[in-house]
Amino acid sequence: MANRTVKDAHSIKGTNPQYLVEKIIRTRIYECKYWKEECFALTAELMVDKAMDLKFVGGVFGGNIKPTPFLCLVLKMLQIQPEKDIVVEFIRNETFKYVRALGALYMRLTGTALDCYKYLEPLYYDYRKIKRQNRSGEFELVHMDEFIDELLHEERVCDIILPRIQKRLILEENNQIEARVSAVEEDLEEMETSDEEEAMEDKDQSADKRKNYKDLDRPDRGASPKYRQSPSPSRERNRKRSRSRDREKREQRHRDDDERRKKRKHRHEHKEKDKSRDSDRHRRHHGNDRHHHKRNLGPSKDEINIEEANELRAKLGLAPLKP
Repeated sequence: MANRTVKDAHSIKGTNPQYLVEKIIRTRIYECKYWKEECFALTAELMVDKAMDLKFVGGVFGGNIKPTPFLCLVLKMLQIQPEKDIVVEFIRNETFKYVRALGALYMRLTGTALDCYKYLEPLYYDYRKIKRQNRSGEFELVHMDEFIDELLHEERVCDIILPRIQKRLILEENNQIEARVSAVEEDLEEMETSDEEEAMEDKDQSADKRKNYKDLDRPDRGASPKYRQSPSPSRERNRKRSRSRDREKREQRHRDDDERRKKRKHRHEHKEKDKSRDSDRHRRHHGNDRHHHKRNLGPSKDEINIEEANELRAKLGLAPLKP
C-alpha cells in the first residue's frame, strides 16, 4: 500500500505519474533498502531534507540493477506529487546543486513544454560540477549545464524515458515564448565589437600610410555618400584587403620597372663600351695598313720619269737631272 500514488494526484501525460518510470526499474526501487527505510511515509516537507543529503545523481547500476537514492527520490516525488511552487523552489535553490538537479528532472517529467523551457533554460548558466554514477557503478564528473542540456534534448536520462515536448522553434513561431539569447552569442557580439574597433584603428593607420605615398598631382576623390554613411565591417575589411593588394601590386610594379631600367642602362653602357673598343681597334688597324702600304710601295711615277730621263741623257752624254 505504501507504493500507491496519492488519491488526489493528477494524471500526467494521460497516465499514473509513477508509470513514467519503467516497470522493471520501478519494481527494483520498491525492493531496495533505501526506499523502504528512507522513503517510507515521506512528505513534501520532509523531501527537502532527503534531497539535501544527496551526494550524486544517477539511475540504476550493477548487474542486478540497483537504483540510486537520486532515482528513488524522483519516484517518491512522482508518487506524492508535490505542488509546483515546491518544485520551482527546488530548481531555484543555488546552495544545494543536487536539490536543483532533482527538481529539474521532476519538472522535465511532469511539466509542459513552456514550463520546461522557462525554468530549465536559466540553469544553462550554472557551471558547477556534479557527480554521476553510470551503469557500471563508476562515478564521473559532469557539469550542471550539461545535465540540463541532456534533459532538454536527450530521450533517456538517469534510465528514465523522458516524455516528448515541442521544439522550441515551434513555440517561437507561435509567439508563445521569446527567442533565447545564449551567453555564447553575447561573447560573440563582444568579440565582433572589439574586431570592429581594431579594424577601424587599422583603417586609420593605413590611411596615414597612404597619405605619405599619395600623388599630390592627382585631385582627391572623396568616398561616395553610400559608403560614407554606414560602412559595414565586412565591407571595410574587403576594401582594406583590396587596397593592400593594390598597394602591393604598385610596389611590385615599381620594383619591376626599376629592375628593367637598370638592365636597360647596363646593356646601353655595355654597347657603348663595345663600340668605343671597336672604333679604337679599327683606327689602329687602318693606321698600320697605311704605314705598311707606304713602306711597301716602290718608287713613285716622278722618280720613275727622272730615272728614265737620266738614262736617256747618259746615252746622249748629258748631265743627269737632280730629283
